[in-house]
Amino acid sequence: MKVLMMAVTRFGYTPGDKTLEEATEVTEGAEYHDAMVAFVQVEEADETQGAASREKKLVNHLKWALRKNQCNRVILHSFAHLSSSKASVGFSREVFDLAEKRLKNGGIETWQTPFGYFLNLSLEAPGTSLARIWADL
Repeated sequence: MKVLMMAVTRFGYTPGDKTLEEATEVTEGAEYHDAMVAFVQVEEADETQGAASREKKLVNHLKWALRKNQCNRVILHSFAHLSSSKASVGFSREVFDLAEKRLKNGGIETWQTPFGYFLNLSLEAPGTSLARIWADL
């Protein structure tokens, strides 16, 4: 699993092209402020370790990055451009849903961008220490 986290003062999206036929229909975008965006790619090898194991590893990393940035808000964004290896859609969704649930249960405001779409993104990110964190989990 590859993760690129960015601290943002503003992050917004509107739906672009739908890439998965089974994706829920999305017509509206969203905008968030003072949060971290986690660009996550779940990889094929992650499937051998199970969704719960990979979700736990992801959540521990996200919590660490959030603490380092004194932040309590995170947006999970499926970003299948961090590696040439991709997990199945169902497995990736499961990891994301489990991570969102665990983060929310821990008191962290958490959202997911729409799965199965290319999104038109806009963001403002400060140039501060640890505002961008890359990890190969």
